Amino acid sequence: MFAVYADKPNAENPLAALRVGEQRAPVVPEGWVRIRISAASLNWHDLFTLMGLGAVHGRPEVFPMILGCDGVGTLDDGSRVILYPVVGSPEWKGDETLDPERNTFGESLQGSFADYIVVPRRNAVPLPDGLSDTEAAVLGVAWLTAYRMLFTHSTLRAGQTMLVQGASGGIASALIQLGYAAGMRVWATGRTAEKCVIAEKLGAQRTFAPSEPLPGKVDAVFEPIGAATWAHSMASVKTGGTIVVCGVTSGSMPPLDLVRVFVEQITIKGVYAGTREEFSNLLAFIQSAGIKPHVGHVLPMKSAIEAFDLMQKGTFTGKIVLTR
Repeated sequence: MFAVYADKPNAENPLAALRVGEQRAPVVPEGWVRIRISAASLNWHDLFTLMGLGAVHGRPEVFPMILGCDGVGTLDDGSRVILYPVVGSPEWKGDETLDPERNTFGESLQGSFADYIVVPRRNAVPLPDGLSDTEAAVLGVAWLTAYRMLFTHSTLRAGQTMLVQGASGGIASALIQLGYAAGMRVWATGRTAEKCVIAEKLGAQRTFAPSEPLPGKVDAVFEPIGAATWAHSMASVKTGGTIVVCGVTSGSMPPLDLVRVFVEQITIKGVYAGTREEFSNLLAFIQSAGIKPHVGHVLPMKSAIEAFDLMQKGTFTGKIVLTR
């Protein structure tokens, strides 16, 4: 079958590990289902797989590895489904994101950038009406992470002010749309005027340049970037406020003013994806609020190298979707 896969890891030049070609069609284990993929979206996780970072985090390296954490498609009976991206170990009970043995597709389980993927039955979630395949394809890792950041870990209420660092990335654009729909006052930072314009179209009431002082401190900061924006995040959050962290695309070792953290009682929370229940709640919220998820770029899956190049260079907005 057709697939986009990592031949072997290449930390120095990850795109050199990327292959577009044929792989063996998957066998369906008992309790699993087969999905014919129609659309799937890129995540930074896919680039990390190309770099071989799974081994750094204690994951077994499996190559060749079909990439892709997210996707939408049809079961053999024609039902439209969307992938829930977190796979817990069979014996784990409760929050899957806390399972030390948790996994995602494209890590040590073959991913969604292919004609077919096989997944545990609970990871194939019925797709609500009203969403196109390309819109649904972005709702896995990025939107689920954004939902958990905003509704589970920020403690924000309607009318309070939130700052989203990096206005146009996949998680950032999801946070803006979700925050606006939930009645928050949404502020965002963006590196270019174009990215700020996109953020404002998605619901941000005000946008700022990176590190630009804000007119007032915010109730919560959403931090998907890491070291490059951390000082600004700390400077922007109010006493008793919260910083919710989900990414380190600019580095994982920012300076941390611990005195201010405990004197001003600033809460710092980390988020990794979300639970199966949160994923269902996300889908229901999108449907009830009438949200149309922002899709930045749509390319055929055979153009995966171009798509990965866009992601690696940072010359994209929203999510990048590959279609079959």
